[in-house]
Amino acid sequence: MIDITLQNFQAELIESSLQQPVLLDIWAPWCGPCKVLGPVLEQLEVAYAGRFKLAKVNADEVPQITEQLSQMFGVRSIPFCVMFAGGQPVDGFVGNVPEAQIREFLDKHVPSGEALEAQEEVAAAEELLAEGDVESALVKLQRAVEADPSNEVARFDYIKALLELGELAAAQQAFEPVAAKAADTITRHARFAALGHWLKACQRASEGIDAATLQAAIASNKRDFEARFTLAQARWAAHDFTGAMDDLLEIIMRDKSWNEGLARLSYVAILELMTKPQPKAPAGKASGDDAKSGLQLAGHTVLPPSDPLLDQYRRKLSMALN
Repeated sequence: MIDITLQNFQAELIESSLQQPVLLDIWAPWCGPCKVLGPVLEQLEVAYAGRFKLAKVNADEVPQITEQLSQMFGVRSIPFCVMFAGGQPVDGFVGNVPEAQIREFLDKHVPSGEALEAQEEVAAAEELLAEGDVESALVKLQRAVEADPSNEVARFDYIKALLELGELAAAQQAFEPVAAKAADTITRHARFAALGHWLKACQRASEGIDAATLQAAIASNKRDFEARFTLAQARWAAHDFTGAMDDLLEIIMRDKSWNEGLARLSYVAILELMTKPQPKAPAGKASGDDAKSGLQLAGHTVLPPSDPLLDQYRRKLSMALN
């Protein structure tokens, strides 16, 4: 449990909720129901064993925070509890609520024990991936998927690692539970759709591709798009992403709509796979200046660093489509 002040609210409330849910208890010393609710919340923080963090703010001492939240939720009384997740206030409840109802509230917003275990495995795997140790990361990602099959980050990274290590059959099996998400044209999951295209390229390459024959066919007919596309699939399967995009770009420049835009979709899929996830806001950057400039109860947007290579290939695609 931590007390929230103007000096630490950005780091301990907003940014901390990017890592795990934070329940903010708004109370005051003169509030009788607050004194009853407080110990119950503290016991629940222990019982949930790190699945959420409890924070408290004295409404009399830090009215800048409490007034904004009260206006946001249309609440005029305390105790008032607000759940923060992903850097945002997402839900709340008012009054000395029975413990059973608080548990129901918490269970809507905090990860299960299995989900928390998966998150920890993913975090460790991401560190290993950053170091280039894909094989060790794969072990942790497999554990994460087994612990929480619904963890999309774990599943995406797991399938991607399998493909990087050439484990096509295992990658196809891991992809099955999300294949419908990738294929749905209305609610398509872009990253899983990208994996789907990569899987098809790897499957085609596993059947055997004669690059010399394809290059000869292209040399004699610049519009042999089937040969160009197959050659792009071979490069993609071999992890030559830029080479594959160069081949796809040749198709796009000559016929944007070829095969229902398959070349463009594949090009975009490669860009998606090469794009690093958006970083989380760094913790510990709060200062008194935050209070002076006006409180912001939503987290700051953090943009991923620019990648010159990706920017170059995005520009190439834009020019080819215009």
